[in-house]
Amino acid sequence: MALADLSGNPTTAINQRALEHFNQALDDFLFFRGALIENIDASIEADPDFALGYAYKGYVGVLGTEPKDAAIAKTVVDSFLKSANLSRLSERERLHLRAAKTLLEGDFHAASRQLAEISRQYPRDILALSIGHQLDFFTGNATLLQQRIEHALPAWTREDTYYSNLLGMLSFGLEEAGNYVKAEELGLEAVERNPKDVWAIHAVTHTYEMQANFNKGMKYLDSRKEDWAKGNFFLNHNWWHYALYTLEAGGSERALHIHDSVLFTENQADIALQLLDATALCWRLYLEGHDVKERFVKHAELWRSKVEPAFYAFNDMHVAMAFVGAGFELEAETLITNREKWLMTQMLETVSNVQMTRDIGLPICKAVLAFGRGQYQKTVEHLYPIRHHLHEFGGSHAQRDVVLMTLIEAALRGNDKRAKEILSERFEVKARSPYNWLKQATLLEGLGEKLGSAEAREKAMSYRLTRG
Repeated sequence: MALADLSGNPTTAINQRALEHFNQALDDFLFFRGALIENIDASIEADPDFALGYAYKGYVGVLGTEPKDAAIAKTVVDSFLKSANLSRLSERERLHLRAAKTLLEGDFHAASRQLAEISRQYPRDILALSIGHQLDFFTGNATLLQQRIEHALPAWTREDTYYSNLLGMLSFGLEEAGNYVKAEELGLEAVERNPKDVWAIHAVTHTYEMQANFNKGMKYLDSRKEDWAKGNFFLNHNWWHYALYTLEAGGSERALHIHDSVLFTENQADIALQLLDATALCWRLYLEGHDVKERFVKHAELWRSKVEPAFYAFNDMHVAMAFVGAGFELEAETLITNREKWLMTQMLETVSNVQMTRDIGLPICKAVLAFGRGQYQKTVEHLYPIRHHLHEFGGSHAQRDVVLMTLIEAALRGNDKRAKEILSERFEVKARSPYNWLKQATLLEGLGEKLGSAEAREKAMSYRLTRG
């Protein structure tokens, strides 16, 4: 009798312990806790022919955005594929191995499509759904973030163990697609069903972020602190969201405290996904004139080991920010030069990061360097043409917002005539954002409209005092 995974899908595993470790790894991934890598490796060790264990290792090796981990995972998966008898595997297992291999070869978009095909045939495959959901996030595909889960959901029942997780994923997809009301509703339902679903909590925080309901967001995170602020590996990112709320509320010192006490501590693990949050927060503070150079220096020291080989343009942006913020302009220049050389050796059709780097990553890195040098007009020239295409190199609206903030600040400092247009575009998304109104005040002041500037500042303060 075939051994089945947690969602009832049959496997060709011949060892119960292998499946137990695999199932635990699935749970680890969905709740961002436990020993994910150790459980995946243990599943393979218990059954060296367990195909899904190898596919899972391939997926996770890439999703950590650590080039060294991806290289290790590729070696393991390639070795298995060379010796495995693929004919004994189920169609679902073969499809997973194909998707993992595609992802390890650098084609994020093709792997996403292949996982979507698995979900179409096997809608109760939580591995395909959860990995596919993350790839939709990594490629900035808001449509698939929503539709991937929507299309599979009818195959699940409200009594299923991971039904709440699917609601949390769908909530995030709806938020990225701009449906904030429905996203909040489903996210809150997911958390009520399982308060430890930190991804669902995260989805709800995004809905408040995008609507500039920062006071409501802080209240929500405060009310759920026992659920998200301990016992998981996602707490840093949710604290990052809390820090963004505090910045809108005018609490830059509190944001710095969150950075120093949570996001980047002395015993902080050298993990790219956590460094992203620390660097992104400091760049926001840097744009507002805060002295965070010493913090950037510490970030840069860790980013150095992750610069080569080229892997994910979204990370490169943060590397550039850390180098520039630390005053390491030559290293930022080297990063840019190396990426330009790398592009000359790659083929667009097979490596997603080529298009991401060429079209979005490199212009942003060049803009960041220009901004650090006070070349504000040059910064605008790099960012203005790509401002509506930022999703193409991944991340969320909230994460990519730092690029728009850089563009706005450069346009204001450089007295660029497009500053009003650029700022108005952000107003269309966040009409109640104090940040927008303060920048509006700066814009009007530069135009000599003192009364309008004063009114804009009053508007910013009134929104800061508004309780969610």
